[in-house]
Amino acid sequence: MRLLIIGRLNGELVTASKIAMNRGAAVTHADGIEQGLAVLRAKGADLVMIDVSLSIRDLVAALADERIRTPVVACGVATDAKAAVAAIQAGAKEYIPLPPDPELIVAVLQAVSEDGRAFVWRDASMEKVVRLAEQVARSEASVLITGESGTGKEVLARHVHQTSNRRARPFVSVNCAAIPEALLESELFGHEKGAFTGAVARRIGRFEEAHGGTLLLDEISEMDVRLQSKLLRALQERVIDRVGGSAPVKVDIRVLATSNRNLLDEVRKGTFREDLFYRLNVVHLRLPPLRERPADILELAGHFARKYAEVNGLPVRPLSREAQGLVRENPWRGNVRELENTLHRAVLLASGSEIGPDAILTPEGESLAAAPIGPVERAAQVAEAATRGLVGRTVAQVECELILDTLDHCLGNRTHAAKILGISIRTLRNKLNEYGDAGLPVAEPGGVRMAAYG
Repeated sequence: MRLLIIGRLNGELVTASKIAMNRGAAVTHADGIEQGLAVLRAKGADLVMIDVSLSIRDLVAALADERIRTPVVACGVATDAKAAVAAIQAGAKEYIPLPPDPELIVAVLQAVSEDGRAFVWRDASMEKVVRLAEQVARSEASVLITGESGTGKEVLARHVHQTSNRRARPFVSVNCAAIPEALLESELFGHEKGAFTGAVARRIGRFEEAHGGTLLLDEISEMDVRLQSKLLRALQERVIDRVGGSAPVKVDIRVLATSNRNLLDEVRKGTFREDLFYRLNVVHLRLPPLRERPADILELAGHFARKYAEVNGLPVRPLSREAQGLVRENPWRGNVRELENTLHRAVLLASGSEIGPDAILTPEGESLAAAPIGPVERAAQVAEAATRGLVGRTVAQVECELILDTLDHCLGNRTHAAKILGISIRTLRNKLNEYGDAGLPVAEPGGVRMAAYG
């Protein structure tokens, strides 16, 4: 855990720093925003704590401009409620009153380090995967984790890191599908000042940020073939070249990768390098879908019920016998992610001493006990929606409805939707970003439609 504190050191900030260090955090201090940005470019951090008297809006804007995704927490005197509200509105994730409460500091650090991803399992098929993961965790071997979307691949990757010899060092995750192709090289390997438009200063990439620890390449199948060759060199020689750099940089990392595709099929199609596949696939962990691990369903449901009751300040309620039957029999096509969303919704809707079947609903408010719509009927609905009232509508409007309906059909799974639509996943993500910016509800993985705000 790496904490960066930005602001003039006073007694309260020194105390906060000591509390963090006592919890095992590596703390760096910067007097102002520019110095703090320099630290982030050169070393990275898991969390930024900034004095509320500084311009949090400027810091958040600078982080966005340079694509630095480190969360920001503001801190200030406890009586300054107006400053606390302004800090949250400016983009801070939390506000910590000073003088610091040790338990609050610890809770924030724990929330960042654990990132809310508890690893829960009971089924024998998962036990087999976990035992293999723990057996190889202390090695330096690359690990490829595959499985359907929503099965918990990143959660398993974090478990491998936490049981490895590198657990005290950084765990850095990069979603290869979420970053535009033109920027992914810089994100991975860093860049020198002036290497391209917007490169205002030298910045280390995720490889250097993960030095000594673990780098997770999430959804690596989405990486462009041209960049795969540079990645292969980095994995083979443990050296990288920053964009615009003149000298190689040595890195000490352990690499994990995930994919919801069959990479061997991608190799046959020519979209994934064979040599890179074998470099990553030293150990292969396949996560079974939730429908193949029935003993995990109620275990996970109970975990999510407790988690979201605590998050929302509600009493912890067990699932009734009838609700357990609904949850156990549902196919969970969206896997653990869909189950989590369903239980979050159930916690909010439940009344009484138990979570009953009336609270176990689909995103549309229908009971899970209702007969599911078959693929033929669903396809007919999508076709009807796409052709209804075309006269007087623009092509962009029709395209928007087709894309959003297809995404709904795929329970928010971007990869499957892109395949059905016959477009690249990057094109799909760009379209969805446009729709989200326009305030349209876009289905998240698991089937829940979310509207973009702010």
